[in-house]
Amino acid sequence: MNVFVYDSLRTVRGKGTNEGSLMGTPPVELGRQVINQMVVKNNLKTNYIDDLIFGCVTQIGDQGSNIAKACIDISLIGSQCGGVTLNRFCGSGLEAINQGVAYVKSGYKNMVLAGGVESMSRVPMSSDGGAYLLDPKLTLDGFLLPQGVAADVIATKYNVLRHDLDQYAVLSHERALKARESKDSRISRIPIKDVNGFNVLETDEIVRNTTIEDLKNLPPSFELHGKKMGFDSTAFAKYSELNEVNHLHHAGNSSALADGASVTLLGNAKLGKIQNIKPKAKIKAMALVGSDPTLMLTGVVPATIKVLKQAKMKISDIDLFEVNEAFAVVPLYFMEQLNVPISKVNVYGGSIALGHPLGATGSVLFSTLIDALHHSDKNIGLVTLCMGGGMGIATIVERL
Repeated sequence: MNVFVYDSLRTVRGKGTNEGSLMGTPPVELGRQVINQMVVKNNLKTNYIDDLIFGCVTQIGDQGSNIAKACIDISLIGSQCGGVTLNRFCGSGLEAINQGVAYVKSGYKNMVLAGGVESMSRVPMSSDGGAYLLDPKLTLDGFLLPQGVAADVIATKYNVLRHDLDQYAVLSHERALKARESKDSRISRIPIKDVNGFNVLETDEIVRNTTIEDLKNLPPSFELHGKKMGFDSTAFAKYSELNEVNHLHHAGNSSALADGASVTLLGNAKLGKIQNIKPKAKIKAMALVGSDPTLMLTGVVPATIKVLKQAKMKISDIDLFEVNEAFAVVPLYFMEQLNVPISKVNVYGGSIALGHPLGATGSVLFSTLIDALHHSDKNIGLVTLCMGGGMGIATIVERL
């Protein structure tokens, strides 16, 4: 059974700090507004929506107690629809979509909404605690590193220079600035409004004019963790060929904290006819892998290899890629390992320029990819993200 993507929307992204424009907007409101826009835009018969699956990483405070169901209850869909919240770290938004696809493909559900939400200005990252932060066995026995240190270790191991990382970050901003003004990339991006209907934020807030000169004097962000807190030694214990870690990532070439939400409408052919909507794409394949928890961020490569095998495709068959810019080294490593040209990767900019609202990003990238395929008249796209603890997730879609 084919599973169709009928629409995919994303909110604008705000700074995930106390200076961000969306700090006064609770995450449940971010979710409500993107769900409502999906309903209104497509004139949906809401009684046919079987479920909402939402990714959210920091499930505490404003984001605790099953935020998916809370979003549905105050939306135009209402309480007759179920909702479930999941956490697969940075891949949560795409995991939500993939689970929705599995439900529809199995025939157990006919039409679902899937996506994610994260308000990093209101619910600080890691405020939910957990074993990854609090149990030293994971660090000592599992050689686990903080993600920023892991990014620096990858750069060191694969001889990536700081100039390469900074140059990529500048490109991300350049592409995002260009896309922000383009009608092509705005089609599925919605503003956030207040209770009176006035725009609180109508454009992505983080993207800015950035140059190599702006970045070259920024201090490394993870040197203290590596050298003073002993995590470099953890890397040496795992990788004996290393005798130093070059700490190269900083605030300018790492993903920005962000607030945002995104939702995708998935369904079978019958429900599309009932709703009187045409699909934008169909799902070709999905994959998930575990990866080295020390390097942690390299899972995008084996996940891509696995999803290509499932789809019986080659890397050259993919027209466009969305590779989450958790740190600049991730897309650079991805392109180098799989021989992918930079012209195919993150053509509208990525999380370095636009921000990384953890639980939503996978769905945001999915929505961005659908737009990019349609407006560049390309056919096949692949979205992939690395994740905390060492995982990778990937999905291939075909434009219709």
